[in-house]
Amino acid sequence: MRISIPISAFVAAIVGFGGTLALVIAAAKAVGATQIETASGVTAICLAMVVECLWLSWRTKMPVITAWSTPGLALIAASSGFTMPQAVGAFMVTGVLLVATGLFKPLTRLIAQIPASVASGMLAGILVSFAVNAVKAIPADPWLILPLIAAFFVIRLFNPALSVLVVLIGGGLAAFLTGRVGSLPVPELSTLTFIAPQFTASATIGLALPLYLVTMASQNLSGLAVLRAAGYHPEPGPLIGVTGLFSLLSAPFGAATTNLAAISAAICTGPDVHPDPAERWKTGP
Repeated sequence: MRISIPISAFVAAIVGFGGTLALVIAAAKAVGATQIETASGVTAICLAMVVECLWLSWRTKMPVITAWSTPGLALIAASSGFTMPQAVGAFMVTGVLLVATGLFKPLTRLIAQIPASVASGMLAGILVSFAVNAVKAIPADPWLILPLIAAFFVIRLFNPALSVLVVLIGGGLAAFLTGRVGSLPVPELSTLTFIAPQFTASATIGLALPLYLVTMASQNLSGLAVLRAAGYHPEPGPLIGVTGLFSLLSAPFGAATTNLAAISAAICTGPDVHPDPAERWKTGP
């Protein structure tokens, strides 16, 4: 196995967790979750993603990466008036809707017919914001950011697979050594806590349906676009259906919806991972 495969998987995991884990916690707080319920939700959603990535990547021999729904979490965090049991019920309804979508062949056939040019444009739209944000951040801390940008391009000339990892480790060490990192809490093991769902019309209309629409439009379509832009042509139905199934199963433990990843998937699908597209699926497991 090429070293670039585990490196890409590691970077994708760090990017996926580091950027939006705070949003998972904020969403849990918005629906009144306790600290134990929040920890359970994070654990359950991580376990769901582990199984999804393992199964889908192995089954399809494609780098299928899943993630929590970032825009969905933002929607939950901005909501009000819902309790944790009501949110759990809404998460389960969303999971059922995703499973139904995966089984509804006319819709999945329509999704599969999205032109490759549109898929490439969606991928560009996803990634360009990161480049723009990096440039915008330069005035705030130029002595940290400019050397990292320069290092990325220099290392990429010699070994593209190592460029992101070197910048990630170098940036982390530089931030730590210069006092930019605060004190870290003592690590603890979390456990799964069952939360009895409560199904209400208000939570279904105000939370489950918007969460389903946001997850499909902003995450699943983008995730499929990333795969198609990299030259893969998966059947949308099984991918959406499996993420919906594990969203349904993990919801009673406080987990929000999971879906196809876009940003972290882009790290695992390109030629930097492996020159042979048939080998890139190994980043998933």
